[in-house]
Formats: sequence, C-alpha cells, structure tokens
Amino acid sequence: MLAELFAVMAPVFVGASLGFLWIRMGHAYPVEFVTKLVFNIGTPALILASLSGAEIDAGSFGRTMLGTVLVLVAMGLLTFAMAPLLRKDWRVLLSPMMYPNTGNMGLPVTLYAFGTAGFAFAIAVMVTVSLVQFTFGTVMTSRSGKPLRTLARTPNVYAILIALAILLTDTSLPLWLDNTLDLMSGFTVPLMLITLGVSLGSIQVKSLRSGVGFSLLRTLAAALLASAIGFLLELPPMAHSILVLQMSMPVAVFNYLFAQRAGREPAYVASLVFCSTLLSFLYLPLLLAYLM
Repeated sequence: MLAELFAVMAPVFVGASLGFLWIRMGHAYPVEFVTKLVFNIGTPALILASLSGAEIDAGSFGRTMLGTVLVLVAMGLLTFAMAPLLRKDWRVLLSPMMYPNTGNMGLPVTLYAFGTAGFAFAIAVMVTVSLVQFTFGTVMTSRSGKPLRTLARTPNVYAILIALAILLTDTSLPLWLDNTLDLMSGFTVPLMLITLGVSLGSIQVKSLRSGVGFSLLRTLAAALLASAIGFLLELPPMAHSILVLQMSMPVAVFNYLFAQRAGREPAYVASLVFCSTLLSFLYLPLLLAYLM
C-alpha cells in the first residue's frame, strides 16, 4: 500500500516542486498565458478525450455534479460558523472554504490513484467547481459581475455538453479527432502541476499558524460533508470516493487571485493556499489509504 501511495503522490510532488524551484531560481514563467492555455484549450481537450471513451453512465455523472454543488453550498453556509471562530469577515473566508484545488492538484492525484475509470468523475467535480467559481465567484468579487456572459465564454461548458451528448448517444469520435484531442490534452496535467508550484513560489506567506488551523478544519468539514452527500445521493462507490477526495483538496490558487481583485486580505488568503497545499502532502496519503 505504501508503494501505491508513493506512486500516486510522487508525480504530483515532483511536478509542483519543479515549478516552485523554477520561479525561486529567478526564471520567468508566464502564469497568465499558461493558465489561459490550459483553461481554454488543454482542459476542454482533456474533458472530451477522457469522457468520450469513458465507461460511465450519464446518470452517475450528473449525480456527481449535483453532489459537488450541494457540497459547495454546504461549505458556503458553514463559512458563517467558521468566520467568528477564526475572527475573520465571512467574505474573506467564503471563497477559500468553497473552492478546493480540484484542477491543478485534484486531477493528477485522482488519475494516478484511480486511473482512467475514475478520472471521468474527477472531471465532473472539477468542471462543476470551476463553473460555480467563475460565475458566483465573479459576482462576489466584482460589482459588475456578469455570470451569464462568463458562462457563455467558458470552453469547458461546451466541452462537457458535447461529451454528455456523446455519452447519451453512445457514439464515438472519429479516429483523427480522438488522436488530436489525446495529443492536445497531454500537456494539461503537467502544466497544471508546474503552474501550481510557480504560484506557491510566488505568493508571500505571513500567517502560518492561522493557515494551518483553517486548513485542518476545512479539510475535515469537506470530507465529512462530501461523504454524507454522496451517501444520500447513492453515488457509485468510485464516484463517492472521488467526490470526497476532490472536495478535500487544498485551497485553490484562484482564491488568492479573487482576494486580490476584491481587496479582501489577499495576504491571509495566500497563507491559506500555501499551508493547505503543504498539509495536503501529509493528509492525502492517509485519505487515499482509506478510499483506495
């Protein structure tokens, strides 16, 4: 079991470490360009490449997305209980509480832990979190937020709709298109991990103690809520496990960017991102040992 856990976590750690060391050595890294490349090209290609040939029924996929939404709502409501406990404005904690790193870290961990069979469920969670974050999150951080326009400009939305249509009609993509998507999706996971490391190496951390406390409370709450909601929705065992795993991921880096945009204690949110990510290398092996 230890060898299996090491095989899961080692690629994630090495990939993030490469990005961290790269930026710490003073090399340039176009974070904005890479993020747009991954989000607008790599991730849609990954969704289509993974779901077009996945052995998953649309019902389970849909219930996994619904379960993700319910966990996000529950975590949002829990923020109002966490805020006085941590002596912080609920607006500062809302985004870090709700949005885990289901992309840069969640997808690689799930891929190596559960293989292609579980990867489709991981994508269902990641896409749902992204859609909520870039619509509701935009409204919360900007007075002129336009969620419908944001939704219409999100390539992942169209990729997931096409993939669901393929699943429902039991059709297959032409070989040339399948090969193209497989090629284009290949750079997505490595760049996600390297960009995660670059982001961690770029942010300034000032409050380690509060970051650790928040991370432990958030992880425990997310795991318990995801487990309960997955049970209530009667998710298949693998989908249930992946929902718990994905929602227990550390705080997403995008939360720091949203905090900067809104002017809501970005230094504090940076500490939450940094501490939760480092702690994840300790608690994720334990969680995986239970789930696997």
